[in-house]
Amino acid sequence: MASHDCCSQPGLRPYHEAKADMLAHLAAVIEPDVVSLEQALNHILAEPVLSPLDVPSFANSAMDGYALRAADIPADTGLKLVGTSLAGHPYNGKVAAGECVRIMTGAAMPLGADTVVMQENCRSEHNVVYIKESVNPGQHVRHPAEDLAQGELVFEAGIRINARVLSVLSSLGMEQVSVYRPLKVALLSTGDELKAPGELLSPGDIYDSNRIGVQAMLTRLGVEVLDLGIIADDPAQIRRAFLKAAERVDAIITSGGVSVGDADYTKQILDEVGEIGFWKLAIKPGKPFAFGRIGRCAFFGLPGNPVSAAVTFHLLVRPALAKLAGERYQPPLTLQAKALSPFKKAPGRMDFQRGLAQVLDDGTLGVRPTGAQGSAVYSALAQANCLLHLEQDRGNVEAGELVTLELIDGHYL
Repeated sequence: MASHDCCSQPGLRPYHEAKADMLAHLAAVIEPDVVSLEQALNHILAEPVLSPLDVPSFANSAMDGYALRAADIPADTGLKLVGTSLAGHPYNGKVAAGECVRIMTGAAMPLGADTVVMQENCRSEHNVVYIKESVNPGQHVRHPAEDLAQGELVFEAGIRINARVLSVLSSLGMEQVSVYRPLKVALLSTGDELKAPGELLSPGDIYDSNRIGVQAMLTRLGVEVLDLGIIADDPAQIRRAFLKAAERVDAIITSGGVSVGDADYTKQILDEVGEIGFWKLAIKPGKPFAFGRIGRCAFFGLPGNPVSAAVTFHLLVRPALAKLAGERYQPPLTLQAKALSPFKKAPGRMDFQRGLAQVLDDGTLGVRPTGAQGSAVYSALAQANCLLHLEQDRGNVEAGELVTLELIDGHYL
């Protein structure tokens, strides 16, 4: 049996236990607001949406063709063409026995007509229409309230407004919508070795990649970000930044300084000015993740390694922010896939390895690693389309074994 890795010390909190404990200690910080549809993208609905009208509000055609009476089928001698119904320009007469109306998709059904025959199944000569195929009475007609009935629940409160939701709200004629105000989150990196892109690197320096990546993920969540930049490894500066931010925001996210090095002050300062909920998890990457509070402000301490920071944000901070924002969060769907090559793993921590999933010739799902799985190898994460969920007690994965994965589409990770 494989030995435990060097970072799998006793006492690390299991992932699912820590996540459940964190969410149980968070409460929504919601304040309703009203915004226009143009401003509503990525906001959280504050109230249920009930349909103010029937959708569709009138019977209309699902096809380009001819509207007629089912009682006239079959029409061996043809049907007299008496007019046209276009979208926005309905035919105002009534279809009588032996008559039909040319109709376009979305156009209102003429009075008296109850069936549409698609144009490919008809032949028209000298204003007489002949039906070439068999017809089912009532076919190709969209009936009133077929999609939504007036007063019907359309969306529950707490859903995140995306492009599809916006389209539905617009189809209901809504100009404004009730939402919760966006979360306010302070973001900072700690480390004397960090430099902003564009600055010259001295020996031992690196560019700060975590803050820009986390800020991008926050922006896509509709969060208002207070960027505090890079804070030096100085307890006084870190303390001032924490206390100042806690007065202005709903949550603080830091990167770095939560490990056990001599200059890792984040955990120490959090313990002084607030409280630590937990620190160090039985996960890889991301063991030195910290959760706590400074007053009413939630605190999330991401590890300094870039892959660890991105993965722990996705796994832990994303659902936590959803809870704070009042969102009805749905965890990502997990799937089973066949390992197409070995994955190296030691028992002791739950491992979220980066992979590339693909549909195999037999229609099943397979997955292979994207490269080296070290927590500093961000290129492997950038090339991945999934995270493998390798169980805490599991050892090496051989080719052909089944593994659990979640797809990442690039929207939030």
